[in-house]
Amino acid sequence: MSGPLSGLRVLELGQLIAGPFAAKTLADFGADVIKIEPPDGGDPLRKWRLLKDGTSVWWQVQSRNKRSVALDLKDPEAQAVVRELALESDVLIENFRPGALEGFNLAPDDLMAANPRLVVLRISGYGQTGPYRDKPGFGVVAEAMGGLRHLSGEPGRTPVRVGVSIGDTLAALHGVIGVLMALHEREKSGRGQVVDVALHEAVFNCMESLLPEYSAFGAVRGPAGSALPGIAPSNAYACRDGHALVAGNGDSIFKRLMTAIGRADLAADPALADNTGRVKRVDEIDAAIGAFTATRTVEEVLAVLDAAKVPAGRIYTAADIAHDPHYAARGMLETVTLEDGSKLTVPGFVPKLSRTPGGHRRNAPALGQDTEAVLAALKAKSRR
Repeated sequence: MSGPLSGLRVLELGQLIAGPFAAKTLADFGADVIKIEPPDGGDPLRKWRLLKDGTSVWWQVQSRNKRSVALDLKDPEAQAVVRELALESDVLIENFRPGALEGFNLAPDDLMAANPRLVVLRISGYGQTGPYRDKPGFGVVAEAMGGLRHLSGEPGRTPVRVGVSIGDTLAALHGVIGVLMALHEREKSGRGQVVDVALHEAVFNCMESLLPEYSAFGAVRGPAGSALPGIAPSNAYACRDGHALVAGNGDSIFKRLMTAIGRADLAADPALADNTGRVKRVDEIDAAIGAFTATRTVEEVLAVLDAAKVPAGRIYTAADIAHDPHYAARGMLETVTLEDGSKLTVPGFVPKLSRTPGGHRRNAPALGQDTEAVLAALKAKSRR
């Protein structure tokens, strides 16, 4: 299982989430990723959240398909090794604070002077330029600065965070996009370049109409709970045993939805034929849907709406995902065998490529597992 990025050498200098997630995505599709970790403990993610035999199970996802080399980047000899590795790499990924790489005598300009084809992905809180560049930035702060935190939660209450490190992940995915674009351009120019990704900008890029609405109308969008303001109907509706999510905001879908819940009068109302009219009467529409769901279980509601071809769903927990037949059929429940022989279920590979899909080639490495082999290969090459 080689993957579409087979033959691509990636040098990962980051830790925790954003940089390593970008490298993990490339590794899933065949890139040879060499992860540089500090010898004393390695990447802190190894000890984050729930541990199995002393190692985070998260680690088995974030670092699969990678090789681990233990080097102290403060050591001049280690820096020399990284420079050698960068000479034969296509991509270098780092997510230190701006200036840290230069402090390790690994400035991108110097690395690219030695290897003009090198693409350098730099992920940081605020980017490599601007008045905030030197401030420490984590995903939770970036999510707030990018506009996401202000929209989360219920009106009038403390904004809540998304339950995962979404700012880091969005930055990582933007980084992967940037790397692939830079590699594509390299085919024409023969030269690499720096891809500069700021966490808050990656979040901001996903904020849809947030800024133009303020520019045009002075409107400051705020939290709306489970609803989607300006788009109707789209909400979570209470059932006898939970909540059903219903998205009936397409014009023809709305008519099918209203007919299915016994409100043919609303389906036929010309004032509700498009979204503009529905938004004006969203409370009435939500009340009609809520009256239908309140007397039924989630499964009963979904059965009716599925039959009417109305987008609807339930709120999944980890247990729901692990036992869902669609997840299984799509190959999204990957089972790996750990070093102790136990089995672990991890997420599959996204996106799905028809001819050269991503895949699992090797488990996440132990700290420094590949140091000896990588250094030996460098020495052998220097002797030739």
